[in-house]
Amino acid sequence: MLNLPIYLDHNSTTPCDPRVVEAMLPYFTKAFGNAASRNHSFGWVAEEAVDLAREQVAQLIGAEPKEIVFTSGATEADNLALKGVFEMYAGKGRHIITCNIEHKAVLDSCHHIEKQGGEITYLKIKENGLIDLAQLEAAIRPDTILISIMFANNEIGTIMPMMEIGAIAKKKGVLIFTDATQAVGKIPIDVNSIGIDLMACSAHKMYGPKGVGALYVRRKNPRVKLTAQIDGGGHERGVRSGTLNVPGIVGFGKACEISRLEMAEETARVSRLRDKLQDALLSIEESHLNGDKQHRLPHVTNISFKYTESEGLIMGLNKNVAVSSGSACTSASLEPSYVLKALGLDDDLAHSSIRFGLGRSTTEEQIDYTIQQVISIVKKLRESNAVENLKL
Repeated sequence: MLNLPIYLDHNSTTPCDPRVVEAMLPYFTKAFGNAASRNHSFGWVAEEAVDLAREQVAQLIGAEPKEIVFTSGATEADNLALKGVFEMYAGKGRHIITCNIEHKAVLDSCHHIEKQGGEITYLKIKENGLIDLAQLEAAIRPDTILISIMFANNEIGTIMPMMEIGAIAKKKGVLIFTDATQAVGKIPIDVNSIGIDLMACSAHKMYGPKGVGALYVRRKNPRVKLTAQIDGGGHERGVRSGTLNVPGIVGFGKACEISRLEMAEETARVSRLRDKLQDALLSIEESHLNGDKQHRLPHVTNISFKYTESEGLIMGLNKNVAVSSGSACTSASLEPSYVLKALGLDDDLAHSSIRFGLGRSTTEEQIDYTIQQVISIVKKLRESNAVENLKL
Protein backbone atom coordinates (compact mmCIF):
# COMPACT_ATOMS: atom_id res chain seq x y z
CA MET A 1 0.00 0.00 0.00
CA LEU A 2 1.26 3.47 -0.90
CA ASN A 3 1.79 5.67 2.15
CA LEU A 4 1.22 9.39 1.63
CA PRO A 5 2.64 11.98 1.71
CA ILE A 6 5.77 11.14 -0.29
CA TYR A 7 8.99 12.94 0.65
CA LEU A 8 11.13 13.99 -2.33
CA ASP A 9 13.06 16.87 -0.79
CA HIS A 10 16.11 15.01 0.52
CA ASN A 11 18.46 17.84 -0.55
CA SER A 12 16.77 19.98 2.08
CA THR A 13 17.09 17.44 4.88
CA THR A 14 16.86 13.71 5.45
CA PRO A 15 15.07 11.71 8.13
CA CYS A 16 17.27 10.22 10.83
CA ASP A 17 18.05 6.60 10.08
CA PRO A 18 16.60 4.45 12.92
CA ARG A 19 20.07 2.97 13.44
CA VAL A 20 21.39 6.49 14.01
CA VAL A 21 18.69 7.25 16.57
CA GLU A 22 19.43 3.98 18.37
CA ALA A 23 23.12 4.86 18.61
CA MET A 24 22.32 8.33 20.00
CA LEU A 25 19.75 7.45 22.66
CA PRO A 26 22.10 6.36 25.51
CA TYR A 27 23.96 9.68 25.32
CA PHE A 28 20.85 11.66 26.28
CA THR A 29 20.28 9.81 29.55
CA LYS A 30 22.72 7.20 30.88
CA ALA A 31 25.93 8.37 29.18
CA PHE A 32 25.17 12.07 29.47
CA GLY A 33 28.64 13.29 30.45
CA ASN A 34 30.52 16.29 29.08
CA ALA A 35 33.29 15.10 26.75
CA ALA A 36 35.58 17.79 28.22
CA SER A 37 35.15 16.49 31.80
CA ARG A 38 38.23 14.34 32.29
CA ASN A 39 38.01 13.80 36.04
CA HIS A 40 35.42 11.02 36.08
CA SER A 41 33.97 8.13 34.10
CA PHE A 42 30.97 10.09 32.78
CA GLY A 43 33.31 12.41 30.90
CA TRP A 44 35.56 9.56 29.78
CA VAL A 45 32.63 7.66 28.27
CA ALA A 46 31.47 10.76 26.39
CA GLU A 47 35.00 11.46 25.15
CA GLU A 48 35.37 7.89 23.90
CA ALA A 49 32.10 8.21 21.99
CA VAL A 50 33.27 11.44 20.37
CA ASP A 51 36.61 9.85 19.45
CA LEU A 52 34.82 6.94 17.75
CA ALA A 53 32.58 9.33 15.82
CA ARG A 54 35.62 11.34 14.75
CA GLU A 55 37.12 8.15 13.34
CA GLN A 56 33.86 7.28 11.54
CA VAL A 57 33.62 10.69 9.90
CA ALA A 58 37.29 10.65 8.93
CA GLN A 59 37.07 7.16 7.46
CA LEU A 60 34.22 8.19 5.15
CA ILE A 61 36.31 10.93 3.51
CA GLY A 62 39.80 9.42 3.72
CA ALA A 63 41.03 11.77 6.43
CA GLU A 64 42.75 11.38 9.80
CA PRO A 65 40.57 11.68 12.94
CA LYS A 66 42.56 14.66 14.22
CA GLU A 67 41.67 16.52 11.02
CA ILE A 68 37.96 16.54 11.91
CA VAL A 69 36.60 19.59 13.75
CA PHE A 70 33.02 19.20 14.93
CA THR A 71 30.68 22.18 14.42
CA SER A 72 26.97 22.94 14.70
CA GLY A 73 26.54 22.27 10.98
CA ALA A 74 27.86 23.07 7.53
CA THR A 75 26.97 26.77 7.77
CA GLU A 76 29.27 27.20 10.75
CA ALA A 77 31.93 25.09 9.03
CA ASP A 78 31.73 27.33 5.94
CA ASN A 79 32.11 30.43 8.08
CA LEU A 80 35.00 28.95 10.04
CA ALA A 81 36.87 27.89 6.90
CA LEU A 82 36.48 31.12 4.94
CA LYS A 83 36.85 33.65 7.73
CA GLY A 84 39.43 31.54 9.56
CA VAL A 85 41.67 31.28 6.50
CA PHE A 86 41.23 34.95 5.58
CA GLU A 87 42.28 36.13 9.02
CA MET A 88 45.12 33.61 9.42
CA TYR A 89 46.69 34.18 6.00
CA ALA A 90 46.01 37.91 5.62
CA GLY A 91 49.75 38.56 5.70
CA LYS A 92 50.19 36.45 2.58
CA GLY A 93 47.25 37.80 0.62
CA ARG A 94 43.63 38.92 0.78
CA HIS A 95 42.21 37.41 -2.43
CA ILE A 96 39.74 34.50 -2.53
CA ILE A 97 38.19 32.81 -5.58
CA THR A 98 34.72 31.30 -5.42
CA CYS A 99 31.74 30.63 -7.70
CA ASN A 100 28.44 32.43 -8.28
CA ILE A 101 26.27 29.37 -7.47
CA GLU A 102 27.76 28.61 -4.06
CA HIS A 103 25.47 28.11 -1.07
CA LYS A 104 24.47 31.32 0.69
CA ALA A 105 26.61 30.33 3.69
CA VAL A 106 29.66 30.68 1.43
CA LEU A 107 28.49 33.70 -0.55
CA ASP A 108 27.44 35.66 2.54
CA SER A 109 30.72 34.79 4.29
CA CYS A 110 32.55 36.12 1.23
CA HIS A 111 30.49 39.34 1.37
CA HIS A 112 31.52 39.69 5.02
CA ILE A 113 35.17 39.21 4.07
CA GLU A 114 34.84 41.93 1.41
CA LYS A 115 33.68 44.31 4.13
CA GLN A 116 36.85 43.41 6.05
CA GLY A 117 39.02 44.45 3.10
CA GLY A 118 39.23 41.15 1.26
CA GLU A 119 38.88 40.75 -2.50
CA ILE A 120 36.62 38.04 -3.91
CA THR A 121 36.48 36.79 -7.50
CA TYR A 122 33.11 35.18 -8.31
CA LEU A 123 33.54 32.78 -11.22
CA LYS A 124 30.55 32.35 -13.53
CA ILE A 125 29.38 28.86 -14.44
CA LYS A 126 28.79 27.46 -17.89
CA GLU A 127 25.30 26.53 -19.11
CA ASN A 128 25.77 22.98 -17.77
CA GLY A 129 26.44 24.25 -14.26
CA LEU A 130 30.19 23.57 -14.24
CA ILE A 131 32.95 26.12 -13.81
CA ASP A 132 35.44 26.87 -16.58
CA LEU A 133 38.80 25.51 -15.42
CA ALA A 134 40.72 27.90 -17.66
CA GLN A 135 38.91 30.84 -16.07
CA LEU A 136 39.71 29.47 -12.62
CA GLU A 137 43.41 29.20 -13.35
CA ALA A 138 43.46 32.64 -14.96
CA ALA A 139 41.81 34.17 -11.88
CA ILE A 140 44.62 33.06 -9.54
CA ARG A 141 46.90 35.93 -8.49
CA PRO A 142 50.06 36.14 -6.39
CA ASP A 143 47.92 37.26 -3.44
CA THR A 144 45.30 34.49 -3.81
CA ILE A 145 45.09 32.52 -0.57
CA LEU A 146 42.03 30.31 -1.12
CA ILE A 147 39.85 28.71 -3.79
CA SER A 148 36.34 27.91 -2.50
CA ILE A 149 34.29 25.74 -4.87
CA MET A 150 31.35 23.61 -3.75
CA PHE A 151 31.66 19.87 -4.42
CA ALA A 152 28.07 19.48 -5.66
CA ASN A 153 25.33 22.05 -6.05
CA ASN A 154 22.33 21.82 -3.74
CA GLU A 155 19.75 22.87 -6.35
CA ILE A 156 20.79 21.11 -9.55
CA GLY A 157 23.10 18.40 -8.18
CA THR A 158 25.96 19.25 -10.53
CA ILE A 159 29.29 17.81 -9.35
CA MET A 160 32.23 20.12 -9.94
CA PRO A 161 35.49 18.78 -11.49
CA MET A 162 37.19 18.59 -8.11
CA MET A 163 40.20 16.52 -9.21
CA GLU A 164 41.11 19.13 -11.80
CA ILE A 165 40.41 21.99 -9.39
CA GLY A 166 42.62 20.33 -6.79
CA ALA A 167 45.44 19.93 -9.33
CA ILE A 168 45.25 23.61 -10.29
CA ALA A 169 45.29 24.70 -6.65
CA LYS A 170 48.29 22.51 -5.86
CA LYS A 171 50.20 23.74 -8.92
CA LYS A 172 49.62 27.34 -7.89
CA GLY A 173 50.26 26.76 -4.18
CA VAL A 174 46.77 27.92 -3.16
CA LEU A 175 44.59 26.34 -0.47
CA ILE A 176 41.31 24.74 -1.60
CA PHE A 177 38.10 24.64 0.42
CA THR A 178 34.94 22.85 -0.67
CA ASP A 179 31.45 22.86 0.77
CA ALA A 180 30.66 19.18 0.27
CA THR A 181 27.40 19.17 2.25
CA GLN A 182 25.35 17.62 -0.55
CA ALA A 183 28.06 15.18 -1.65
CA VAL A 184 29.42 13.57 1.53
CA GLY A 185 27.71 10.26 2.13
CA LYS A 186 26.20 10.24 -1.38
CA ILE A 187 29.29 9.78 -3.56
CA PRO A 188 32.86 8.58 -2.78
CA ILE A 189 35.19 11.36 -1.61
CA ASP A 190 38.86 11.06 -0.75
CA VAL A 191 40.32 14.35 0.43
CA ASN A 192 43.91 13.25 -0.21
CA SER A 193 43.52 11.99 -3.77
CA ILE A 194 41.69 15.21 -4.69
CA GLY A 195 44.01 17.47 -2.71
CA ILE A 196 41.31 19.16 -0.60
CA ASP A 197 42.64 21.29 2.27
CA LEU A 198 39.35 22.16 3.98
CA MET A 199 35.89 20.61 3.57
CA ALA A 200 32.51 21.26 5.20
CA CYS A 201 29.76 18.68 5.71
CA SER A 202 26.57 18.22 7.72
CA ALA A 203 24.93 15.24 9.42
CA HIS A 204 21.31 16.02 8.55
CA LYS A 205 21.93 15.74 4.80
CA MET A 206 22.97 12.10 5.22
CA TYR A 207 20.39 10.60 7.59
CA GLY A 208 21.97 11.97 10.74
CA PRO A 209 20.62 14.53 13.25
CA LYS A 210 20.27 18.25 12.69
CA GLY A 211 22.55 20.67 14.50
CA VAL A 212 25.88 18.92 13.96
CA GLY A 213 28.46 19.04 11.19
CA ALA A 214 32.19 19.04 10.65
CA LEU A 215 35.05 20.87 9.03
CA TYR A 216 37.93 18.81 7.69
CA VAL A 217 41.21 20.70 8.18
CA ARG A 218 44.37 19.26 6.60
CA ARG A 219 47.21 18.72 9.10
CA LYS A 220 50.13 18.06 6.74
CA ASN A 221 51.30 18.83 3.20
CA PRO A 222 50.34 21.58 3.91
CA ARG A 223 49.37 22.07 7.54
CA VAL A 224 46.37 24.39 7.41
CA LYS A 225 45.88 26.90 10.21
CA LEU A 226 42.69 28.79 11.07
CA THR A 227 41.75 31.70 13.27
CA ALA A 228 38.97 30.55 15.60
CA GLN A 229 35.63 32.27 15.10
CA ILE A 230 34.16 31.19 18.46
CA ASP A 231 36.22 31.86 21.59
CA GLY A 232 35.69 30.01 24.85
CA GLY A 233 37.06 26.91 26.46
CA GLY A 234 39.46 25.91 23.70
CA HIS A 235 37.49 22.85 22.61
CA GLU A 236 38.38 21.05 19.35
CA ARG A 237 42.06 21.85 19.78
CA GLY A 238 41.28 25.56 20.08
CA VAL A 239 39.67 25.81 16.65
CA ARG A 240 36.02 25.71 17.77
CA SER A 241 35.07 26.34 21.39
CA GLY A 242 31.81 25.13 22.90
CA THR A 243 30.59 22.06 24.76
CA LEU A 244 30.39 19.23 22.27
CA ASN A 245 26.98 17.94 21.22
CA VAL A 246 27.79 14.36 22.19
CA PRO A 247 24.49 12.71 21.13
CA GLY A 248 24.54 14.57 17.82
CA ILE A 249 28.18 13.73 17.17
CA VAL A 250 27.52 10.05 17.94
CA GLY A 251 24.65 10.11 15.45
CA PHE A 252 26.80 11.86 12.86
CA GLY A 253 29.47 9.20 13.21
CA LYS A 254 26.95 6.37 12.86
CA ALA A 255 25.42 8.05 9.79
CA CYS A 256 28.88 8.23 8.21
CA GLU A 257 29.53 4.56 8.95
CA ILE A 258 26.22 3.50 7.38
CA SER A 259 26.82 5.65 4.31
CA ARG A 260 30.32 4.26 3.83
CA LEU A 261 29.12 0.67 3.98
CA GLU A 262 25.93 1.05 1.94
CA MET A 263 26.78 3.85 -0.51
CA ALA A 264 27.48 1.73 -3.59
CA GLU A 265 24.25 -0.27 -3.34
CA GLU A 266 22.18 2.78 -2.44
CA THR A 267 23.61 4.84 -5.31
CA ALA A 268 22.67 2.19 -7.87
CA ARG A 269 19.13 1.91 -6.54
CA VAL A 270 18.39 5.61 -6.15
CA SER A 271 19.95 6.65 -9.47
CA ARG A 272 17.79 4.10 -11.27
CA LEU A 273 14.65 5.54 -9.68
CA ARG A 274 15.84 9.09 -10.37
CA ASP A 275 16.38 8.25 -14.04
CA LYS A 276 12.92 6.68 -14.28
CA LEU A 277 11.33 9.82 -12.81
CA GLN A 278 13.42 12.12 -14.94
CA ASP A 279 12.85 10.29 -18.24
CA ALA A 280 9.10 10.30 -17.69
CA LEU A 281 8.94 13.99 -16.79
CA LEU A 282 11.22 15.05 -19.64
CA SER A 283 8.79 13.34 -22.01
CA ILE A 284 6.37 16.15 -21.14
CA GLU A 285 6.41 18.70 -23.94
CA GLU A 286 8.49 21.83 -23.20
CA SER A 287 10.24 20.36 -20.16
CA HIS A 288 13.93 21.04 -19.58
CA LEU A 289 16.67 19.44 -17.44
CA ASN A 290 18.75 21.93 -15.46
CA GLY A 291 22.43 21.16 -14.97
CA ASP A 292 24.81 18.62 -16.43
CA LYS A 293 23.24 15.23 -17.11
CA GLN A 294 26.39 13.17 -16.45
CA HIS A 295 28.31 15.03 -13.75
CA ARG A 296 25.78 15.15 -10.94
CA LEU A 297 24.57 13.52 -7.77
CA PRO A 298 22.71 10.21 -8.15
CA HIS A 299 19.59 11.20 -6.22
CA VAL A 300 18.57 14.60 -7.61
CA THR A 301 17.06 16.08 -10.74
CA ASN A 302 15.93 19.64 -11.40
CA ILE A 303 13.40 20.14 -14.19
CA SER A 304 11.67 23.22 -15.63
CA PHE A 305 8.16 22.91 -17.01
CA LYS A 306 7.58 25.77 -19.43
CA TYR A 307 4.22 27.60 -19.24
CA THR A 308 3.76 26.70 -15.57
CA GLU A 309 4.91 28.23 -12.28
CA SER A 310 6.68 26.12 -9.69
CA GLU A 311 4.53 27.66 -6.94
CA GLY A 312 1.37 26.34 -8.57
CA LEU A 313 2.93 22.96 -9.24
CA ILE A 314 4.19 22.64 -5.67
CA MET A 315 0.80 23.66 -4.28
CA GLY A 316 -0.83 21.04 -6.48
CA LEU A 317 1.59 18.39 -5.27
CA ASN A 318 2.18 19.29 -1.65
CA LYS A 319 -0.76 17.41 -0.15
CA ASN A 320 0.77 14.16 -1.33
CA VAL A 321 4.30 14.85 -2.64
CA ALA A 322 6.86 17.08 -0.91
CA VAL A 323 9.19 18.76 -3.39
CA SER A 324 11.04 22.07 -3.58
CA SER A 325 11.65 24.81 -6.09
CA GLY A 326 15.27 25.14 -4.94
CA SER A 327 17.39 25.64 -1.85
CA ALA A 328 15.58 25.29 1.49
CA CYS A 329 17.54 28.31 2.68
CA THR A 330 16.07 30.59 0.00
CA SER A 331 12.70 28.94 -0.70
CA ALA A 332 10.80 31.77 1.02
CA SER A 333 12.08 34.23 -1.58
CA LEU A 334 9.82 35.25 -4.47
CA GLU A 335 12.86 35.89 -6.63
CA PRO A 336 13.84 33.20 -9.15
CA SER A 337 16.70 30.96 -8.05
CA TYR A 338 20.08 32.63 -8.48
CA VAL A 339 21.51 29.21 -9.37
CA LEU A 340 19.07 28.73 -12.25
CA LYS A 341 19.58 32.32 -13.40
CA ALA A 342 23.33 31.66 -13.46
CA LEU A 343 22.64 28.76 -15.86
CA GLY A 344 21.13 31.26 -18.28
CA LEU A 345 17.45 30.53 -17.66
CA ASP A 346 15.05 33.44 -18.08
CA ASP A 347 12.76 34.39 -15.20
CA ASP A 348 9.77 32.45 -16.53
CA LEU A 349 11.71 29.23 -16.97
CA ALA A 350 13.48 29.63 -13.62
CA HIS A 351 10.10 30.16 -11.96
CA SER A 352 8.81 26.91 -13.48
CA SER A 353 11.52 24.66 -12.00
CA ILE A 354 11.12 21.84 -9.49
CA ARG A 355 13.87 20.00 -7.61
CA PHE A 356 13.23 16.33 -6.91
CA GLY A 357 15.47 14.84 -4.22
CA LEU A 358 15.16 11.09 -3.77
CA GLY A 359 16.36 9.22 -0.72
CA ARG A 360 16.93 6.02 1.18
CA SER A 361 13.20 5.38 1.72
CA THR A 362 12.04 6.27 -1.81
CA THR A 363 10.24 3.39 -3.53
CA GLU A 364 9.34 2.58 -7.12
CA GLU A 365 5.66 2.86 -6.22
CA GLN A 366 6.26 6.41 -4.95
CA ILE A 367 8.04 7.36 -8.16
CA ASP A 368 5.20 5.97 -10.28
CA TYR A 369 2.68 7.99 -8.27
CA THR A 370 4.79 11.16 -8.52
CA ILE A 371 5.10 10.82 -12.29
CA GLN A 372 1.35 10.50 -12.65
CA GLN A 373 0.71 13.48 -10.36
CA VAL A 374 3.22 15.81 -12.00
CA ILE A 375 2.00 15.03 -15.54
CA SER A 376 -1.59 15.63 -14.47
CA ILE A 377 -0.90 18.91 -12.65
CA VAL A 378 1.34 20.32 -15.40
CA LYS A 379 -1.44 19.64 -17.91
CA LYS A 380 -4.05 21.37 -15.72
CA LEU A 381 -1.83 24.40 -15.08
CA ARG A 382 -1.10 24.84 -18.77
CA GLU A 383 -4.76 24.55 -19.69
CA SER A 384 -5.63 27.11 -17.02
CA ASN A 385 -2.92 29.48 -18.26
CA ALA A 386 -4.15 29.08 -21.84
CA VAL A 387 -7.69 30.03 -20.77
CA GLU A 388 -6.41 33.08 -18.88
CA ASN A 389 -4.39 34.19 -21.92
CA LEU A 390 -7.48 33.91 -24.13
CA LYS A 391 -9.39 36.20 -21.75
CA LEU A 392 -6.62 38.74 -22.06
